[in-house]
Amino acid sequence: MEWFNDIGLYFPVTNPTWIFFLVLVIILFAPVLLSKVHIPHIIGMILAGMIIGEHGFHILEHDSSFELFGKVGVYYIMFLAGLEMNLEDFRKNRLKALTFGFYTFFIPALLGIWTSRTFLDYNFATSLLLASMYGSHTLISYPIVSRYGLSRLRSVSITIGGTAIAVMLSLLMLAVIVGLYKDKTAEMFWIIMSVKVTVVFFLIIFFFPRIGRWFFRRYEDNITQFVFVLAMVFLSGGMFELAGLEGILGAFLAGLTLNRLIPSLSPLMNRIEFVGNALFIPYFLIGVGMIINVHALFAGGESLKVAVVMIIVATGSKWLSAWLMKKTFRMHTDECSVMFGLSNAHAAAALAAVLIGNKVEISPGVPLLNDAVLNGSIVMILFSCIISSMVTERAARKIIIRENINEQKEEAQEEENILISVANPDTIEDLIGTALLLKGPKRNESMVALQVMNDNTSSQIHLAQSKRNLERTAKIAAAADVRMHTVARFDLNVASGIIHTLKEYNISEIIIGLHRKTTLADSFFGTMTTNLLKGTHRQVMIIKHLIPPNTLRRIVVAVPPKAEYEAGFLKWMERLCRIGTRLGCRIHFFAHPDTWQYLQGYIHKKHSTMRYTYTELENWEDLLLLTGHVNYDHLLVIVSARNGFVSYQPSFERLPSQIAKYFANNSLMVLYPDQYGDPQEIFSFSEPRHHNKSQYYENALNRIYQWLKKN
Repeated sequence: MEWFNDIGLYFPVTNPTWIFFLVLVIILFAPVLLSKVHIPHIIGMILAGMIIGEHGFHILEHDSSFELFGKVGVYYIMFLAGLEMNLEDFRKNRLKALTFGFYTFFIPALLGIWTSRTFLDYNFATSLLLASMYGSHTLISYPIVSRYGLSRLRSVSITIGGTAIAVMLSLLMLAVIVGLYKDKTAEMFWIIMSVKVTVVFFLIIFFFPRIGRWFFRRYEDNITQFVFVLAMVFLSGGMFELAGLEGILGAFLAGLTLNRLIPSLSPLMNRIEFVGNALFIPYFLIGVGMIINVHALFAGGESLKVAVVMIIVATGSKWLSAWLMKKTFRMHTDECSVMFGLSNAHAAAALAAVLIGNKVEISPGVPLLNDAVLNGSIVMILFSCIISSMVTERAARKIIIRENINEQKEEAQEEENILISVANPDTIEDLIGTALLLKGPKRNESMVALQVMNDNTSSQIHLAQSKRNLERTAKIAAAADVRMHTVARFDLNVASGIIHTLKEYNISEIIIGLHRKTTLADSFFGTMTTNLLKGTHRQVMIIKHLIPPNTLRRIVVAVPPKAEYEAGFLKWMERLCRIGTRLGCRIHFFAHPDTWQYLQGYIHKKHSTMRYTYTELENWEDLLLLTGHVNYDHLLVIVSARNGFVSYQPSFERLPSQIAKYFANNSLMVLYPDQYGDPQEIFSFSEPRHHNKSQYYENALNRIYQWLKKN
C-alpha cells in the first residue's frame, strides 16, 4: 500500500519530457498490441487515453498541450479529408453528397428531438441542442480509409461531402440556440452570420488556390511548402472561428482549395500525411479518451438512462441514413458500410455542443444541458468511436479484397517499370515529379534512375556529380514513399546506356529531359534522343517543364490521325489520364474524329470522372492552331510516332522547328508511343516497314475491341 502511495506522489506527471515520452509510447505500442486481437488502432488510442486520464489512473492531466495538439489533430483530420477527396468524383456525385448530408443531419436530428421529448422529458431548447449534436459527426475513422488507400472511393467522397453539410447545419443550429439565450436579436444574428460566412467562403475559395499556386511556383523546397500548407490550414480555421463557426470547417475547405496543388503521389503529400498520422491525430484521439468518464455508466440514475438513449439514437439514426442512401441510389453493401462507419463517430462537434450547452444557462443556476447529458454525451462519444472504427476497418478490408481480385489480371498483364534518365541536376525534380504522376498507384518499386557516363565524363568531378544526382533522385522518391533503383553505368554513349539498362530492368517506358541546343549545328532533340528512338520501340517521353508539374492548370494533347492503331495507344492514354486525374486539371484533346471515338471510349471505361474537352483536328498540318489554346500554365503534349509506322506524318519532320518557334514558352511533352517491331531492323526500299497496312489496322482494332469488351 505504501508503494502505491509513493507512486502516487509522482502522479499526475507534470514534467513535459515525461509527458511527451508517455504519449509517444502509447502511439508506438497501442497499434502493435491491438493488431494482435484485430482491433483498430484508433480504439487503442482512445482506450489508452481513458486509462491514463483523470477518470482512469490519473497518470496525466488533460492540460493545454492536449488541447493544443488535439485541436491540431481534428483540424488535420478534416484537412486531409478535403485534400484527399476525389474532386471529379465528388462533382459527379454532388447530388448524392447533398442527399446524404440532409439524410445524416435531419434523420438523427428529428429522432433526437422526439426521443429527448418523449423518453427524457427535456424542454424544446435542450432537445434542439441534442439534435444538433446527433446531426453532426467527426471523421474519426478517416485515417483507416486513408491507410488502406481508399480515400478516393465514391462512397468516401459522398460521405465527406455529406459531413461538411451536416457539420455546417449542426454548428449553425448550435450558434442560433446559444445566440438566442445570450439575448441576441434573431434577425440581426442571421444577417451578421450570413455576411461573415459568405465573406470568409469567398476569401478562401477565391484567394487560397491563387496564393498556393504562386507560392509553389516560387518556392520548391518541400519543408517550406509544408509549413506554408499548415499556415494556410490554420488561417482558414481561424477565419471560420472569426465568422462564428468551428474552425474544422475552415480546415476542410482549405483541403479542398489546395487539393489540385498537392498530388496524391508527391513528397509534400507524404510529409503531410506522415506528420498528421504519426503525431497530431493520435494526440487528438488520446485527448478524446482522457475526457471520457466510464464511471458515469455505473453511477446509475439519469446518467445511465441518458447514455443508453443517446447511444441508440446516435448509432441507429446514422445507420438508417446510410441504409437510405443505399436504397435511394442502389449502392453496394460495402459502400453503405463505409458511409455508416465514417459518419457514426461523434467527437469534435458533439463535444463542442455539449460543453457550450453546459455553460449556457436558461435560468440562474440551471444549465441548458445538465451534468447527466454531459456524462451521457461522453459515453456516447466512446461507443460511437469504437463502432465507427470497427465498421470502417471491416468494410475497408472487404473492399480491398474485392479490388485485389478485380485488378489481379490487369496487373499481371502489364509490368510497369519507368526509367528516368538523369543528366541535368536542374531537371531532376521535374522529371521525377512527372514520373510519380504517371506511375501506377500500387507500384512502389517500379522506378529506375539512370546516370550514364563514358570516357569523356569519367573524371572524379563528373563521377562525384553523378553520385550526387542519383542520391538526390532516391531522396525525392523516398519522400513520396517510393523506392527508386539507382543505376550508374559506363557506356559508349548515353543512348546505348539507356537501351542496355532498358533490357536489363525490363523497362516499360523512358522519361528524358528535352535536349538543350549548345551550337547552331545542334539539332532540336539532339543526337542522343534521335539514337534512342531508333534503338528502342518502347514508349519515350521527352519533357520540358517551365513550372512545377503540380501547378499546371490544363493539359493540351495533340493526337495525330491513326494514333489508335499504334501498339502503345492504351498505355499513353492511361498515363495522361493518370496525370490529369491526380492534378485535377482538364485535358483538352485535339484529334481526328475517328481517333476521338477511341479516346472517348477509353476515358468512359477507365476514367469516367476525369474532366476533358475535345476539339477536332482534321489535318495534322493545322497543328499551329494550338498556339491560341496553350498558355504558360498549361502542359502541351504532342503525340508523335517513329518514321515508318502507321500514325507517322511527313509533317513530323517540321515539329522541332515549330516547337522552337511557337511553343518555346510552354511546358512540353513529346511522346513517342510503344511500337511493334525490332528496333535494330534495317529497312530496304524493296520491303518498306508499312507494306501491310490493312493487316496492321485490323490487328490494332481487334486489340482495342477486345480490351473494351473485356472492361
